[in-house]
Amino acid sequence: MGKVEGQGESWHGHVTALTVALEYIRQKLAKKLMTLLKDFSDQMDKAYFVDLFVRASTTPAIKMYEKLGYIIYRRVLRYYSGEEDGLALSRDVEKKSIIPYKGPITADELAYD
Repeated sequence: MGKVEGQGESWHGHVTALTVALEYIRQKLAKKLMTLLKDFSDQMDKAYFVDLFVRASTTPAIKMYEKLGYIIYRRVLRYYSGEEDGLALSRDVEKKSIIPYKGPITADELAYD
């Protein structure tokens, strides 16, 4: 589901993948898993923020993440299989690590630690 990665002030939790089977949606399983990752990242690993990518078309997921305190950090053009845009979402309680980009970027412009 996730990991902690980066160095220094870019030490953060990252959601690698989160999928809930159709027969289990609307049971708040994704919210519970995200809360566990946030708590682990905040308390155990002292991460500065938590981030993830989500398909731009998954409005229910985006709304859930926003309710959990995530903001849309930037749009990544053709992130998913070169066809669908992705949204990079980040959650930083202290708002020190997040400065949203004003325009979209391409996957080639992503920087990873």
